[in-house]
Amino acid sequence: MSATHRPAIRVVRDRTIRIKVIDDCGLACTFCHNEGTPVTADNRGRAELPFVAGPGRTGRVSIYSETNGVGFLAARMAPDASFRRAVRTVARAFDAHEVHLTGGEPTLHTEVPALVAALTGMGLSVGMTSNGERGRQVMAECSAAGLGRVNVSVFGTTAAELRVVQSERFRTPGLAEAKIRAAEQTIRAAVSNGVKVSVNIVVPGMAHVGRVVNLVEPYGQFADVRMLTSIQDGPESVAAISEVLARVGAEPVLRTFTAGTSDERTLYRALGSRAVYVKRLLPVRLPDTCASCRFNNDTDCEEGYYGIRLYLTDQGEYMVGVCIQRMDLCVPVAELPKSGIVEEVLAFKDAEVRRLTREYGAAA
Repeated sequence: MSATHRPAIRVVRDRTIRIKVIDDCGLACTFCHNEGTPVTADNRGRAELPFVAGPGRTGRVSIYSETNGVGFLAARMAPDASFRRAVRTVARAFDAHEVHLTGGEPTLHTEVPALVAALTGMGLSVGMTSNGERGRQVMAECSAAGLGRVNVSVFGTTAAELRVVQSERFRTPGLAEAKIRAAEQTIRAAVSNGVKVSVNIVVPGMAHVGRVVNLVEPYGQFADVRMLTSIQDGPESVAAISEVLARVGAEPVLRTFTAGTSDERTLYRALGSRAVYVKRLLPVRLPDTCASCRFNNDTDCEEGYYGIRLYLTDQGEYMVGVCIQRMDLCVPVAELPKSGIVEEVLAFKDAEVRRLTREYGAAA
């Protein structure tokens, strides 16, 4: 990166939590971590562990569930008193102002507008990550309920491109084409209803460069485009993203560090001022929890400390997690005050704000 193209730097404190509201999903991405939990549909009713990591009968995978010590299946959350109580407890404990709905696929949740309304009713900002399966059907209601942003994961502009990163059952061109149309319709529905849209593209390697360039050009006209490194593919993914940036003539504008997580992203301008972001995961560790972890080395810890996640188990218990590679670290929300996690995370965020501000000389 030349000195003339050196981006400005911003440091912001993490104030978010991720909420896995549903496990169901109609796609079967080969790189999916599924928020650390096994695919519920492939494991429901199993009398013995370990859980099936995949691909099971759905074709879906959860790339860490074979080794992360997970002891529960994720259940569908409902916009009821238990949900509000759990979210309020976790948000207050970690000084969170924003929640992000994940899955599975949140738009498949029949009550997703009510979930959004419950959260905005608590004064929280609400975002969502979606592959767009039912976004067209629910986006107007979600917008009315206060949804502020949707990050739509898009995996191709053609059936052939989508099938490259899906399980074998997507060899049916009609199914892949239907999923592509649904994502496009979700993006348009979000824009037309005043919801800010980011198009998320995971870039596994060099073989995907042409596919990603083809996505940047059409979607960048009316949405932010975010390229994400593939956790499984590491350096090859990073090299492929660099090649995409070169092909679209991208110039860096702003580099943002989210203090208290492994999230670092850079805003580029490309193709007639289109906004293109690149998101990287930095090797960030919690000082105590991660110190003795078996994954705490340069190769095995792939996500770093990314932030707080909220789950509902199939036994009806709300759980807080700090790592999708170590789901055995999850604790019940009811036990959060005595777990030591809150104090560790808050102190870590404070320290990261100071460190990054000192190192880069900038803060929000």
